[in-house]
Amino acid sequence: MSVEDLHLNLRNLQESDYPQLKRLMDGIYDDIGGAWPEHTINRLVAEFPDGQIVIEDGEMLVGVALTALVDYDAFSNPHKYDDLIGQREVILNNPEGDALYGLDVLIDPNYRGYRLGRRLYEARKELCRSMNLRSILAGGRIPQYHEYAAELSATDYIDKVERREIYDPILSFQLANGFLVKRLMRQYLPEDESSQGYATLLEWNNILFEPVERVLESRKTMIRVGAVQWQMRKFDCVESVLQQVEYYVDALSDYQSDFAVFPELFNTPLIGLLEDQSDPVRCIRFLAGFTERFKQEISRMAVAYNINIVAGSMVEVGDDNELYNVTYLCHRDGEIDRQAKLHITPQERRDWIIKGGDELAVFETDAGRIGMLICYDVEFPELSRLLADQDMDILMVPFWTDTKNSYLRVRHCAQARAIENECYVVVCGSVGNLPSIESLDIQYAQSAVFSPSDFSFPHDAVMAETTPNTEMIMFSDLDLERLKVVRSEGSVTNLKDRRKDLFDLRLRDWSWKSGSRQD
Repeated sequence: MSVEDLHLNLRNLQESDYPQLKRLMDGIYDDIGGAWPEHTINRLVAEFPDGQIVIEDGEMLVGVALTALVDYDAFSNPHKYDDLIGQREVILNNPEGDALYGLDVLIDPNYRGYRLGRRLYEARKELCRSMNLRSILAGGRIPQYHEYAAELSATDYIDKVERREIYDPILSFQLANGFLVKRLMRQYLPEDESSQGYATLLEWNNILFEPVERVLESRKTMIRVGAVQWQMRKFDCVESVLQQVEYYVDALSDYQSDFAVFPELFNTPLIGLLEDQSDPVRCIRFLAGFTERFKQEISRMAVAYNINIVAGSMVEVGDDNELYNVTYLCHRDGEIDRQAKLHITPQERRDWIIKGGDELAVFETDAGRIGMLICYDVEFPELSRLLADQDMDILMVPFWTDTKNSYLRVRHCAQARAIENECYVVVCGSVGNLPSIESLDIQYAQSAVFSPSDFSFPHDAVMAETTPNTEMIMFSDLDLERLKVVRSEGSVTNLKDRRKDLFDLRLRDWSWKSGSRQD
């Protein structure tokens, strides 16, 4: 048959299709009884029309998928085919079911080789997602098993099919379409001599499923991030800086952003209020004196403008009187979280005596789970991987770089973190020149949002980016559902494919330093 002669159409089964359906089933299922009775099909169509899917070529049925709604807990455990059938061969479709059960998939032998079965399976998966069902279950026959039964147990046969040492027309197809074998079922269909009565319990898991009781309280899945590429400028007072911050928060809020992100140490121009700048440590401790006020004011803005704010970073004096470079997450409900910079650059350590923090965490927000790494920290891949192991959706990276080569270190490492951890990464920096203040003479930045590198994301894995070295704001809409899909069904699945049998990664417990660890 020539491909040019095909005129394929996907639609739902109708009662008038029964004669053609019977022809298909009688021809394919001649060894296990042939077609369902007409009243069985008509009732299934009436009770669950969306689940009965056909492919027609012109007006001829060439592919069919029959499906029922079932209770997941009942059918995700060993069962028999008869458990699906009531009196008078009525298929027991459960309107309150939370899973699909694949009854039959049939392709006209003359149309095999065109991957029509894959089309039907994809249509089933889309139905499962659209109905917010937990999974697709199926009892899969193993019709080639009779040829190997004398030498292989059913378990060994399945294992060899999974390793592609044996081809089974049903099981091999199911595995190729993302189904997993949960268990072996005995006497599933006793009359199925080819399978020796065995069947596999197969499951395709809907990773987008949300339990009904959580639908109303579930977090957003489409979120908007706004970032401020901040101009380092001379300020004559603290109020001027806060006024500029509020200006940007107001603007980002007007565009319904869920997050506003500021750069690392964005309030450093306040050092200019100090007459004598000869001592770098004195300068940075002077700057740290404004941090508490900034934290409280920015938290107020987060609540007032209904936006979560990643407050760049600021210098904090710790309880031990040491200096830390800290970013604050000011939630729009008033809560404040903190993340200290863990890896301190040689300049910070030498000139300002900044100390690295000891704790790393993912923070739950009303718009996803986020991690925060300050500038240099993103160049250490272990940190992002630890956050990814805690189901991080978005990594926020406030940074401060002076030259393009130092900026590119941050950018390239951030983009690698997005790919290897299958998450979004937001990098946000400052621009401008301020020669009158030590360490603020030059800036270089091009803020950006990076994504995993796969088909559902931009071809260059860049969601958005600013004009280099220009004060501006940037927006990007991030679909958190795409992260779930790429982690489960992407072209590559970096997180799933790690060789944990060869290596592992863990964060040491340093809580004893603060006396918070419970023995």
